[in-house]
Amino acid sequence: MNKERIKVYTYKRVSTTMKIDGYSLDAQRSRMKAYADFNDYEIVGEYEDAGKSGKSIEGRMQFRQMMEDVKSGKDNISYVLVFKLSRFGRNAADVLSTLQVMQDFGVNLICVEDGIDSSKDAGKLMISVLSAVAEIERENIRVQTMEGRIQKAREGKWNGGFAPYGYQLVNGKLEINEEEAVAIRTIYDQYVSTDIGSNGISKYLENHGIRKIQRQNGKNPLFDAHLVRLILKNPVYCGKIAYGRRKTEKVHGTRNEYHLVEQENFLLVDGLHEAIIPEDVWNAAQAKLIAQAKKYEHVNKGKNERTHLLSGIVKCPICGAGMYGNKSIKYKKDGTKYKDFFYYGCKHRGMQRGHKCDYRKQIREELLDDAVAEVIVKLVSNPHFAAMMQEKINMKVDTTAIDQEITN
Repeated sequence: MNKERIKVYTYKRVSTTMKIDGYSLDAQRSRMKAYADFNDYEIVGEYEDAGKSGKSIEGRMQFRQMMEDVKSGKDNISYVLVFKLSRFGRNAADVLSTLQVMQDFGVNLICVEDGIDSSKDAGKLMISVLSAVAEIERENIRVQTMEGRIQKAREGKWNGGFAPYGYQLVNGKLEINEEEAVAIRTIYDQYVSTDIGSNGISKYLENHGIRKIQRQNGKNPLFDAHLVRLILKNPVYCGKIAYGRRKTEKVHGTRNEYHLVEQENFLLVDGLHEAIIPEDVWNAAQAKLIAQAKKYEHVNKGKNERTHLLSGIVKCPICGAGMYGNKSIKYKKDGTKYKDFFYYGCKHRGMQRGHKCDYRKQIREELLDDAVAEVIVKLVSNPHFAAMMQEKINMKVDTTAIDQEITN
């Protein structure tokens, strides 16, 4: 009688699309297949993430799918094979917590090249040690890279990445791209010499036929208000090199979520590149930005905000963007205030934020909210709906209070 073969999954990952000798997806695949054949394992599922970081399991879609399949037990596997532990993950906490979940479902990890089997006591110890070492090495590389970038910034050199709009990289140095620089000069000129803001500049550029030249890091041909503000805040346009203007900080209460936070103090030195706009113009733009921020804060301070229940949920029938609640004040013929009119409008109407939409209709908020509320009332009063919800959450739901409220 033939003995049933042990079933396994294989997981492969490369950090970039570049094939590093010994770590390419093909190399990992062939090495694990040879290992499985030698041990008479049956590969019943193959998962791979190309160009994904091992810092966290978040974002690695195939990895997450594999874990769902492990938990479902659909293939009755005993092991997950990886080429090396660094392909499985480089965050020690993630590696160990994920391994624990696998073992809870009777599945162990084998790191082929490292010779590690988590079903053995020595194997789990080695995984703990190697995971911690890999994370420390990664942090050291990050610190060394950051120090190198700070030094380049001190010398007035560009730190890498795409050149800012208005410039182009020539042998690693920033040079003015005159075709793009037209928009940069116009943005600063309009902002400093007129009373319009970033939204107004978006409309001005579009109305005067000045569109963003598409490049690999930006496909939107319009200068939206957010991009205009970024351009106005960037000291590179007055010939400076800045480092540390925004810092990646961990979101409080999370393990692997980060966001960019603007910093008040950062390194700012004279760059080796030529300025597109004079420094005094840049300073004038900064003064106006600060003044407008304070004005906006003053206007909204203590404002009684109205909750627009369907903001962002209602979609524009023309462009598909979210429609947001807004207010229009109606006046009598003698100029005195009559009433506030609340409505939903497409956020792209009238070239707001640099995106164009021709849908001009304003949907009265009260009518739409009431119509949606009516649908919801009919749903919750329908016994089939209650039964469906009960089945979904797998528990008994007392709808007596809801039924009484609807009846009343």
